[in-house]
Amino acid sequence: MKICGLRDAATIRAMDGLEVDEIGFVFAKSRRQVEPEAAAELIAEVKQLKTPQGEAPKTVGVFVGAALEGLRELLAVAPLDVVQLHGDEDPALCSAVRGELGKEVWKVFSVHGDDAAGTGHERLLAFEGTIDAALIDTAGGGTGQTFGWDAIPRYAAAAKEINVPLYVAGGLHPDNAAELLGNYEVDGVDVSSGVETDGVKDIEKIRAFVERVKAR
Repeated sequence: MKICGLRDAATIRAMDGLEVDEIGFVFAKSRRQVEPEAAAELIAEVKQLKTPQGEAPKTVGVFVGAALEGLRELLAVAPLDVVQLHGDEDPALCSAVRGELGKEVWKVFSVHGDDAAGTGHERLLAFEGTIDAALIDTAGGGTGQTFGWDAIPRYAAAAKEINVPLYVAGGLHPDNAAELLGNYEVDGVDVSSGVETDGVKDIEKIRAFVERVKAR
């Protein structure tokens, strides 16, 4: 389970003890964007957290249209565990981030209208051996809207074929997480706007989301 778009230390500190596997920071242009120096301080706060298993959550950076050298420079300031790529990055870049920068790579696939024909998931297969996880999201990302969940089984099958976990994002919140997990077999979920109040992360909504996901 990943909680994304964190921007303040107080909320991160309040997450201590929650069963959250990853905490994400947005570096792409967005109202949730953080600068590398600020992210470095927030990453240090995450490393002080402990899940019920006694480990700190992993830190994930969200990027769109990233280039290898730009990532290298940013990671020197903000030591993330995972690089999450939302743009048109190709398998070669993903492989370079893993091999040269030594970071896990998550590749995001936007669910478009063509998925109704059962073809969109085929994009995922080209990334075999170059990524550590796949994530599917509503086209556009950060919209707070769900996509047609009937596409999930095809992506799940493709992820299984290349032996990576599949995360689902897009419009999730405490009131629909159980529905998703009760009807579809996925490896993880990613939430951002669904645990906010007036555009600000709400620790009570985060707790509610965690409880309902872990109860499944």
